[in-house]
Amino acid sequence: MAEPTGFARTWRRGWRDWRDWRSWRARLLRTWRASLQFRTVTITVVLSGIAIVMVGVYVSVSVGNDLFQSRLSQVELDSNRATSAAQGILDSSDAADRVQVQSLLASARSAISAASSSRLVAVFRVPGQDPSTAAPQDFSTFGDSTEVISPELRTAVQGAPGTQFWQSVALATDDGGQVAGIVVGSQITVPVAGRYELYIGYNLGEAETTLQFVQRTLGIAGLLLIILIGAVTWIVVRFVVTPIRVAAETSQRLASGDLGVRLPVKGDDVITTLARSFNGMADSLQSQIKELADLSEVQQRFVSDVSHELRTPLTTIRLAGDMLYDQRSAFPPATSRTAELLHTQVERFELLLADLLEISKYDAGSVELEAEPTNLVHLAADAVEGLRSLAESKGTRLNLVAPGGHLDAEVDPRRIRRIMHNLIGNAIEHGEGKPVIVSVDSNETAVALSVRDYGLGMSQVDVNHVFDRFWRADPSRKRTIGGTGLGLSISLEDATVHRGWLQVWSSPGKGSCFRLTLPRTARGEILSSPSPLPPEDAGSDGTLPRLTLGEVGRAGIKGAQHGEGATHD
Repeated sequence: MAEPTGFARTWRRGWRDWRDWRSWRARLLRTWRASLQFRTVTITVVLSGIAIVMVGVYVSVSVGNDLFQSRLSQVELDSNRATSAAQGILDSSDAADRVQVQSLLASARSAISAASSSRLVAVFRVPGQDPSTAAPQDFSTFGDSTEVISPELRTAVQGAPGTQFWQSVALATDDGGQVAGIVVGSQITVPVAGRYELYIGYNLGEAETTLQFVQRTLGIAGLLLIILIGAVTWIVVRFVVTPIRVAAETSQRLASGDLGVRLPVKGDDVITTLARSFNGMADSLQSQIKELADLSEVQQRFVSDVSHELRTPLTTIRLAGDMLYDQRSAFPPATSRTAELLHTQVERFELLLADLLEISKYDAGSVELEAEPTNLVHLAADAVEGLRSLAESKGTRLNLVAPGGHLDAEVDPRRIRRIMHNLIGNAIEHGEGKPVIVSVDSNETAVALSVRDYGLGMSQVDVNHVFDRFWRADPSRKRTIGGTGLGLSISLEDATVHRGWLQVWSSPGKGSCFRLTLPRTARGEILSSPSPLPPEDAGSDGTLPRLTLGEVGRAGIKGAQHGEGATHD
């Protein structure tokens, strides 16, 4: 494999750094959301840093202005003194020719440099005067900084004799750099030669160096102050946050079931008061939970014991009732009807005892699954056949639809069969004689069974209570299939113990749809249900798909034999 080029290595390194930066940013965001201490310290440091920067800028600007104003005042005094000294020399002279005037101006220039302590001096003859052979030439010691004497400054000086003007400029240094400076301009009168513009330049390098030193000192002090504030805030917040973190961890352990955990109590501050209150609350909760657990255990044992103890007398009653029921034809009509009622109620009593025993097992947490690979289409077909006579007595058509897919799942067949029986039986009872569609479908992770009826339906309030024990949507409605009122509750427990879902959709006048979704493996997870809820025909009036009953039956037989999609009528 060829060695990557320098550009490729640089690009890969940059991409890796970019990814690392993105992960670093994500970690920072997670830390921000998870750590109260980090958020508090960060906010304190940021706000303190903003305040320190604002104060530093204000101090820096104030010091800079004070230094400039102080230096400007000194410059104006020096310039005025130098101008006065030069003008005194010029006024006291009786020079008459060019040489004498030139010598006199040189003496004035020396006096200006001595009085102003500046070597930057420029003298220009004011334009517009009569020519004079005695007038000396303009001269300047500004060197490369001559252009700093702006036309605006010269115009101001030329137009106002006896007035002093100044201007901030950037003066060139010997090393090619620039330094802040001030140029002060005024007029002087030279004997014989006339009026001249006098400009004196002052270097502000020392003031600028002082300002930079102050700014550097402020920056270092501000940085150290921010670090100190961050460290102090971290320590202070740690003292406050640590007890809160301990309280949060303790509450999590308490919520997870560790009822014996408590907060340490030290001192007499607010945190200690919180710890005492928390521990008192935990003691109260532990006591109440223990009482409720004991009460629940007593209730479960009572239901289980009663159910077991009732089996013996119920068996005797059942034998006697069966004997009377078998001989009811020899009894008078009233006695015969009584024997039939006795037989029916004894059967319902047996079902109720069985359901109570099952509920007590779930309440006690002693349910164990006997899972095995099972084809839900076959279970659904058996359930449909078992309830067909009841459906025919109600004028209801039962239809089994299996679109196809992998329909086997690791389930407890007895419990799943019980769920199907309850769901289909309820659909027949509340279907108002309209068709009931039982559908089985699957995907990669789950198998779903849906039972759709087109009866009266339920309101949202009824849907919220449909799995409650002994609950009935219409208390005045008579049960026709001998239900105990525990069927849907047990079905929900059966689905839950399979790590599955049992859900319901219902709408008044549009019927109901119960959907059971089970993982395909005993330890599997359900990612999505292969059957939609609400059903696709949620707005339908119960019309079946356009398929003749004969075609439905044949497709069901063939599909079930090959493990494919099946439809059975």
